[in-house]
Amino acid sequence: MAVRSPAAMTSTSWREEMSSDNVKGLVLALSSSFFIGASFIVKKKGLKKAGASGVRAGVGGYSYLYEPLWWVGMITMIVGEIANFAAYAFAPALLVTPLGALSIIISAALAHIILRERLHIFGILGCVLCVVGSTTIVLHAPQEREIHSVTEVWELAMDPAFLMYAALVITAALILIFYFIPQYGQTHIMVYIGVCSLVGSLSVMSVKAIGIALKLTLSGMNQLIYPQTWVFTVVVIACVLTQMNYLNKALDTFNTAVVSPIYYVMFTSLTIVASVIMFKDWDRQSPTQVITEICGFVTILSGTFLLHKTKDMSDGLSSSMSLRLSKHSEEEGLNGEGIPLRRQESLRSSV
Repeated sequence: MAVRSPAAMTSTSWREEMSSDNVKGLVLALSSSFFIGASFIVKKKGLKKAGASGVRAGVGGYSYLYEPLWWVGMITMIVGEIANFAAYAFAPALLVTPLGALSIIISAALAHIILRERLHIFGILGCVLCVVGSTTIVLHAPQEREIHSVTEVWELAMDPAFLMYAALVITAALILIFYFIPQYGQTHIMVYIGVCSLVGSLSVMSVKAIGIALKLTLSGMNQLIYPQTWVFTVVVIACVLTQMNYLNKALDTFNTAVVSPIYYVMFTSLTIVASVIMFKDWDRQSPTQVITEICGFVTILSGTFLLHKTKDMSDGLSSSMSLRLSKHSEEEGLNGEGIPLRRQESLRSSV
């Protein structure tokens, strides 16, 4: 009788816990992160190029729409989002969404190399923590809920608890758009990203509904005849356009290495909350699994905090260096040509 090694038993156990649909969702989510992470950098390059010859997106301009490089980044992001869209059709949001941490690593690394946006050693540690936390969530994610019709998803969306969540999200987004953005949009990164994340949590739920409808349609059960499918489609279009607009403003105004992780954490947080409320993901899990997922999420938050503080450290270092140089110049009495004023006076007196 052959005895299997512990490694083989662990591998078999993992495969048994991960359904074939979950594995498909995992692969699609990973490929999506690569495309989306790279798209942040390409779009930022396009925004910078467009801003040099027109009105910047951060102050309400749309000159980037005429910049080919921005469209390359946009197409790259669309490819990533399509892969992400397909992933939600096969796996629960609790499995798919946290894998966006990989896009943080790609975005931060490329920003450091291509955009020359300095990433401190603690920023690298923050990225590692994001990945560790995401991996923890993925390994304890629930199995996909069995759904046989888009009308079942509609019934879940009409649940009073989710309707209350959706009302709160829409109210908060409108307050940010009409009150906080005009006053604090250029100075507080959380304002733009807050709108993207709030609206994004609703778009993911609708994307998942459409993905399920298309998967069932391709399997022979036509879901396109149901009006609910088209309602979810309209919601996705409205949400995605809103996200694209305010994400462009955030990228044009703030450091990419900071925008990406903060957007990821806020978006992931709200998507997990929306999924738990709408699809009752945690109802199918033990308390141990839920606590482990929460610990993984706290690890991600820790990583994002480090990335944010890294930006503060870099800005603080630049400011302190400028102040020191200015102070040194004043003490030495340098004029605009770099010649000490005292020496100029002595030269004039000698003449």
